[in-house]
Amino acid sequence: MSHGRNECRIYVGNLPPDIRTKDIQDLFYKFGKVSFVDLKNRRGPPFAFVEFEDARDADDAVKARDGYDYDGYRLRVEFPRGGGPGSYRGSRQSNSDRSSRGDRGNRGPPARRSQFRVLVSALPSSGSWQDLKDHMREAGDVCFADVYKDGTGVVEFLRHEDMKYAIKKLDDSRFRSHEGEVGYIRVREDSGNDDKRDYRDR
Repeated sequence: MSHGRNECRIYVGNLPPDIRTKDIQDLFYKFGKVSFVDLKNRRGPPFAFVEFEDARDADDAVKARDGYDYDGYRLRVEFPRGGGPGSYRGSRQSNSDRSSRGDRGNRGPPARRSQFRVLVSALPSSGSWQDLKDHMREAGDVCFADVYKDGTGVVEFLRHEDMKYAIKKLDDSRFRSHEGEVGYIRVREDSGNDDKRDYRDR
């Protein structure tokens, strides 16, 4: 098949907290053969990657299920931006356009920076930079995230439209830390007044 894996894979966000892999399969089986479902529901808001055998089925699924009301949750279904936002955690694709910029590893925030930055406040005390990155990934491709002891944080996106989506859709959204602490966070664009802050000081 000439289709790459990224053309057959879709991102599914804004899922209910009790979602199961079987529920996601039931949501998408009608569009074509689903070859894999990767559900991320252990930390933060659940989201999933669904992979079809045929890219045309994936395209149909995105068109039919984006904005679909599932148990009171308005699903966000789209093709992963930039070839998948980190796609399957722990197994970065070797052909990713970001792999050529050096191995970031899994320790500490990624080194790549962007001017498309938002400031986050009202984070639970147990919220980590990884929790924040996972939460904000619903808006698009996150290249940097960090949190501070005062309950604030910073997130940088690769694309301007992802930053704008985060401000519009994730402001006052429900955030859950890896320890299960829940809070409603505020998201606003960084005006540039906070640039003097040392983002790597933890």
